[in-house]
Amino acid sequence: MASAAIVSSLRRRRSPSLEAFLAPVDLNEVALVRTLLTISMDLILSFSDRPWPFQRKNSRSLIRKIEVFLVLLEFLRDSNSTLPSAAVLCFKELYLLLYRSKILLDYCVQSSKLWLLLQNQSISGHFHDLNQEISTLLDVFPMKELELSEDIREQLELLQKQVRRGKLFIDKNDEGLRLRLFSFLDDFGSGGIPDPVELQLFFVDRLEIRDAKSCRAEIEFLEEQIYGHEGDVEPNVAVLNGLVALTRYCRFLLFGFEDSEVEMSIGIKMPRKGLITQEIGDTFITVPQDFCCPISWDVMRDPVIISTGQTYDRTSILRWMEEGHCSCPKTGQMLAHPRLVPNRALRNLITQWCTAYGINLDPPDSPDNAVEIFAAALPTKATIEANKATAALLVHQLANGSQGAKTVAAREIRLLAKTGKENRAYIAEAGAIPHLLRLLSSPNSVAQENSVTAMLNLSIHDKNKSRIMDEEGCLGLIVKVLIFGHTTEARENAAATLFSLSSVHDYKKRIADECGAVEALAGLLRDGTPRGRKDAVTALFNLSTHTDNCARMVEAGAVTALVGALGTEGVAEEAAGALALIVRRPIGAEAVGKEETAVAGLLGMMRCGTPRGKENAVAALLELCRSGGTATTERVLKAPALAGLLQTLLFTGTKRARRKAASLARVFQRCENAPLHFGGLGVGYAFARNSTTNTDASFSSEVSMQMPISVPVL
Repeated sequence: MASAAIVSSLRRRRSPSLEAFLAPVDLNEVALVRTLLTISMDLILSFSDRPWPFQRKNSRSLIRKIEVFLVLLEFLRDSNSTLPSAAVLCFKELYLLLYRSKILLDYCVQSSKLWLLLQNQSISGHFHDLNQEISTLLDVFPMKELELSEDIREQLELLQKQVRRGKLFIDKNDEGLRLRLFSFLDDFGSGGIPDPVELQLFFVDRLEIRDAKSCRAEIEFLEEQIYGHEGDVEPNVAVLNGLVALTRYCRFLLFGFEDSEVEMSIGIKMPRKGLITQEIGDTFITVPQDFCCPISWDVMRDPVIISTGQTYDRTSILRWMEEGHCSCPKTGQMLAHPRLVPNRALRNLITQWCTAYGINLDPPDSPDNAVEIFAAALPTKATIEANKATAALLVHQLANGSQGAKTVAAREIRLLAKTGKENRAYIAEAGAIPHLLRLLSSPNSVAQENSVTAMLNLSIHDKNKSRIMDEEGCLGLIVKVLIFGHTTEARENAAATLFSLSSVHDYKKRIADECGAVEALAGLLRDGTPRGRKDAVTALFNLSTHTDNCARMVEAGAVTALVGALGTEGVAEEAAGALALIVRRPIGAEAVGKEETAVAGLLGMMRCGTPRGKENAVAALLELCRSGGTATTERVLKAPALAGLLQTLLFTGTKRARRKAASLARVFQRCENAPLHFGGLGVGYAFARNSTTNTDASFSSEVSMQMPISVPVL
């Protein structure tokens, strides 16, 4: 039935009641008439005096039809006459028609003006379908079997003739506005910019969108449609993204930075909803481990299979090979050949997962890759040009506006920078980073929070990482926000920014050497919120992958914080992974060995942790014994439950955990005064092939990372 599409669309706004789909079965004749009478009166009272921005004629025509039925129902209620069975069946069908009419009228009232324009033809079709169903109902309605008054009979017969002659009505004015809306997109698509006078005439005079608040409501409604898009609804997501970009541009072009909005931005956060306004840092999404590249720990954009059968992100494994490695990072096996085979099945799964969680996943940059599965999400030229024009307006305001207006501009840049690498690139190219840099030291907490989060979102684009790091004083100010930020979210987002920047190997040393950076991350790991701890531990893990940072991590107290985090849910795995990297250096092993709770914490994770946590814990103990010297090895060896835990891992752990447990057991067996016995089982079987000379350079690939992803990342 055509009305099903209405119900489907409305379900994204508010679920209709069950009565919309089921006719009443337990009502007698009197109760059925009274129920229909109540529904009809409610519909007429609710919608008869409403100002309809669009679908005026169709809506009012439907209400007039309901008024005729109301007159009939009032007569039957007052007459107390018995209804024939055919009439009862017709009234049950009328019950469904009235509810579907309510759904359609509610849809027209609740939807935004732009959405009504976009759906003009479709909604007109729904009104026509209802008209046809009313015609069918009247054709079978037993008027002759009812003792109706002459005037009521004449009204019903007149209505019957009208609905029989009824044709699909599409308002020409509404349709003209719809086509005009698309013409503005065409202007952007052709590389131009629509005439501001025409935009003013269209949005303000024709659509009566007269302020920034109304414009923002239009944007949020369209974003909801993007988020809830079901694939069979027109227009498609690419067009909707273009219209969002156009409307956002008009918001700032036509209404600027209103005083009311400036006042709201000073010390007050605005609650926001919708796809684009979902804040990355508001929640952590646990990314399935199989979706993350074992090298970069990020969600794979272009997973490829190498000769050993392992899957990596194309960019990461190519960088690994370019550095001269001829082995598999995960297994250590030599590569039989350098060919990379696209893992399309995994890429489809990743895309489906990202779509389900509303996550923007940028397509691969390489032109050689098949990116057909991302085609639907690629922005159109109109979207790109409209967002580019908006970015220019925002950066201009960021540079020349009042303090309050700069705060608003920073917030909008923060949001715009979450919608794809094109926007991040254009915002940075327009010169936003130096102006955001100045707001990092603002006494206004909202301005500081928006600017550091905007910086975080911009840093997701690889080219912007160098722009941020090359901007004089930028890194230092980000660290100051991490230490002295006015709000918890500002400090957490500063930590996340450092994590993002530290994904570039050359920047890890610079970040660690920045005064107070590692100390602040360690403090956030100790005392922060769950999300703050996650930001801090991921940043510390990244920094620990640079061997030259070991002494700095020890000096700044990061080791103590990481050991303390071993018992904290949500960050223990990463903490153990970072410790395993730190103890590879003698100075790191010495520092970890001095921590009284380090061995106990790692053993606790081996006992109760997740499979990946157990891997990290046994790997950390193994590296501690290799680099910590005899005294440290003996200290680990004397741990009471270690033998049993190793034996359990040898039989029940993951493949990597079994391999590392076997290696650790061999280390202990070589200690002359401390032989270990595993119930008569030797440890020299298949899992014990790692020698002590193998530094297990691939360990970092085994660390589980829960990435903070926001509809784009923050």
